[in-house]
Amino acid sequence: MNKYFLFTPGPVNVAQNVREAICKEDICHREVDFDRLLQSIEKKILPIFGARETNDYRAVFITGSGTAANEAILSSVVGDKNILILSNGEFGDRLHNISKILNKNTSVLEFGWGEKLDLDEIEAHLKKHSIDIVAMVHHETSSGMLNSLEEVGALSKKNGAMFIVDCVSSAGAEKIDMKKCHISFCSTSSSKAIASYSGLSVVVGQTSEFEKLKHLPVKSTYLNLSRFYDFIKNHSQTPNTPAVHLFYALEQTLANILDEGIEERYASLKNKANMLRQGMLDLGLKFLIDQKDMCSVLTTVLVPSHVNVGVLRQKLRERAIIIYEGKGCFKNKVFQVGNIGEISLQDIQFFLDSLKDILHDFSALNIQNTRIDTALTLSMTEATPNQLGQSPLSVQAR
Repeated sequence: MNKYFLFTPGPVNVAQNVREAICKEDICHREVDFDRLLQSIEKKILPIFGARETNDYRAVFITGSGTAANEAILSSVVGDKNILILSNGEFGDRLHNISKILNKNTSVLEFGWGEKLDLDEIEAHLKKHSIDIVAMVHHETSSGMLNSLEEVGALSKKNGAMFIVDCVSSAGAEKIDMKKCHISFCSTSSSKAIASYSGLSVVVGQTSEFEKLKHLPVKSTYLNLSRFYDFIKNHSQTPNTPAVHLFYALEQTLANILDEGIEERYASLKNKANMLRQGMLDLGLKFLIDQKDMCSVLTTVLVPSHVNVGVLRQKLRERAIIIYEGKGCFKNKVFQVGNIGEISLQDIQFFLDSLKDILHDFSALNIQNTRIDTALTLSMTEATPNQLGQSPLSVQAR
């Protein structure tokens, strides 16, 4: 089978045992086999959120992308309360767009894409306005910015607000401690840093907060978070027919994470990110944001002025390497390179070598074009008026 190297923030290349797990036997989701599978997955995923050996947190599983988990939270948790969305990129904007459809009392604090959240501005807003819930994105994939859970969580608690977080692309790559950071609910996806197949999302929440959901108005049928909680609590089931084989794959990738060790996994991803970044710096490339503000998931690179990002992507694709282009205000200005999933150090070196060759070709073409432009300019400067198609009189008159 031909292999693409997915240097993206998701989907990712999966481990061989995850690939094999998705082909396990067929089972009925209303039988004890699935009950046990779901119990195993919940037990394995909670430690990624700092919820070790505790009944204070539960996880529910939705057949749908990370956006489905976010919509489940925003449609089930807010009720008629006042929610503030913090946005500094595409996915913060997405939270806002979902919330304002579902919740009439939605407000937003917008920061520039790729800009850090201004904690002083957030605190001033929370003091001035009556805010019951604060929501934000942990890793803003559009820029690669890692927003601070601990600082925003502390501000939320200080001002009496519930804190909910989109951890879709950070869970499995960055430390998340729900208790320490005062997080009531957070979301993630199977296909990002957790490194399984696309199609499943997860909501992890405080048990006490899950229990309160039954008293809030229902705004969605399929994404009713209270119903998901009721089914896993009382039946070890999902309320709707799940993508059973994706659950097999998710269980295996979670087992892989625990076997490696969560802290060891974080260190490994950081090492890969550092290797990738240093290699690109050595090629003369520059980054959109400071490295200290980046997540371990991907790197957002400024496109050199002589490089066409579409051509760059195609040249890399010809070598079976897939990267992201920038979106929104970053379109044609950046490209993004991920380092999650089954990407080895050798694969990263292959990418860097390939990128070096392609950038060399761009530079050579740029030099050639510059020489041609210079020659044409000199030729035009030295040409006589007649050679320029003008009469001496007309030139003199000017």
